[in-house]
Amino acid sequence: MKQIEKLYREYKQDIYNYLLSLSHNPTLSEDLVSETFVKAIYSIGNFNGQSSLKTWLFGIARNLWLQSLRKDRTTVEYSDLLGLYITDSIPQNLLMKEIVDRVFELLKTKDEQTRKIIGMRIEGISYYQIAEDVGVSENSARVIDFRTKKWLKATLQKEGLL
Repeated sequence: MKQIEKLYREYKQDIYNYLLSLSHNPTLSEDLVSETFVKAIYSIGNFNGQSSLKTWLFGIARNLWLQSLRKDRTTVEYSDLLGLYITDSIPQNLLMKEIVDRVFELLKTKDEQTRKIIGMRIEGISYYQIAEDVGVSENSARVIDFRTKKWLKATLQKEGLL
């Protein structure tokens, strides 16, 4: 129990700031921080050490935020999720509608498997689930996601959008 308390004290402010940047709602962010740590306690057996604990906690927080979005809205716009997806690799203050539209167009040029993997990541689906659905390994899904983000960023920089 002491280890959980230590993790909570160490990461709660970072997770809160992250959630606040996503939601712009202090009350929701506080609730999601609590939910993040509760979910982490129940899911600690699934933590495989392929990332840092902080990264794992941020992933849980992000997925909980996406779930709250889905509950609060009858529909979540694909462009909203696409914007969230690309903010992982692009500074947030530079994100504009023009960039989101261009990323959407660029993704259309990718093969079907890549588009499916990226689409699932945009929706917040785990690499494990993507691997099962698409028929690739988790690591392959991660590599495809990483390379696609890197390609998007390089392409947008080349086009002068970044």
